[in-house]
Amino acid sequence: MSSTLTRHRFTVDQYEEMGQTGILTENDHVELLQGEIVEKMTIGPGHAACVNRMNRVFQQRFGSVAIIAVQNPIRTADSEPEPDVAVLKFDEDFYARGTPRGEDVLLVVEVSDVTLETDRTLKSEIYALAGIPEYWIINLVEERLEVLRRPSPAGKYASLQSFDRTATITPLLFPDCTLNVSDLF
Repeated sequence: MSSTLTRHRFTVDQYEEMGQTGILTENDHVELLQGEIVEKMTIGPGHAACVNRMNRVFQQRFGSVAIIAVQNPIRTADSEPEPDVAVLKFDEDFYARGTPRGEDVLLVVEVSDVTLETDRTLKSEIYALAGIPEYWIINLVEERLEVLRRPSPAGKYASLQSFDRTATITPLLFPDCTLNVSDLF
């Protein structure tokens, strides 16, 4: 006799309601990925330092024209991931009216060590489907910056480039700003 387990997929509204009613709390360390509530990995010191560096660099470079969101949720059709850093369109009330959506995101970044495969596949698909124009993976394992651009409705990015620490990068929507990749690590 075989049995099949049935999984329940949650909508973003249901997930947010669980947070508002106290079913889920900040202590749960979870995010909604393609309808499934997934436990987030513990952040180690190298990961945290990288996020802090990026936050500082991005605030200096984009802080006057964009909002730099660190480990805050963004809302897509079936997910509410909490990327390490998201560069958002400027909003006068800093998104107090609601969680930023895919169309509000200019650049999203995941710092990756133990989650590298998930960041390259599942997170990439979520961000591409949301129409986020640029997705960076800070690959701590190989010390590389992976840059994905030109999302398609099929959930793939058409362009993937990889840069080592000696390279420079110009974010797609900030053409007048060149960053040293080494400043992000």
